Amino acid sequence: MMRQEHGITVAVYPGSFDPVTYGHLDIIHRAAKVFDKLIVAVLNNTSKNALFTLEERMELLRKVTADLPNVEIDGFRDLMVNYMKQRNVRLIVRGLRAVSDFEYELQMASTNHKLNPDVETFFMTSKPQFSYLSSSIVKEIAKFHGPVEDLVPAEVEEELRKKFPQT
Repeated sequence: MMRQEHGITVAVYPGSFDPVTYGHLDIIHRAAKVFDKLIVAVLNNTSKNALFTLEERMELLRKVTADLPNVEIDGFRDLMVNYMKQRNVRLIVRGLRAVSDFEYELQMASTNHKLNPDVETFFMTSKPQFSYLSSSIVKEIAKFHGPVEDLVPAEVEEELRKKFPQT
C-alpha cells in the first residue's frame, strides 16, 4: 500500500549528493515519472567530510531538477525513518548501480523497516552507462582536473572547477 498525501503518491530519494551526478539524475527523472511527488532529501552526514555544504548541494539539485515540477529538494540531519515520519511519507527510493550496492542497500532497507514497519523501500537499477558512476569518482577526477562533463551537469562541473582550481 502506497502512502498518499492528499491523494498523491509521495516518495523520498535520500542521499548525500556530493555532488549530484548523471546517475543520480537518471534515478530522479525515472522516479519522478513513477511517483506523483518525489522529495530529494539531501543528507548532512556528519561522519563524512563533504566537499559541498548541505546548502550548496541543495542549490545544485534545485538547478538541475528545475524542469521537474513534482520534485522537491529538502535537507535532513536525522535518521531516515525520523525524517520520513516528520514528512508523513512511507516510500523510499534507492538506486542500485551494481550487485555490490545491493547488500548494503538491503541492510539499510531492512533496518529502516525494523525501525518503522510502515516504511517501504523501492529499488531502481541504474542504466548500464551509469553503473560505475559515483560522487567519489567524480570528485577524484575533478581534483586532478580530469574531464567530468560526461559525468555531471554543467552547473555541477562549474562548481567542481571552483573547488579544485588549477594552479
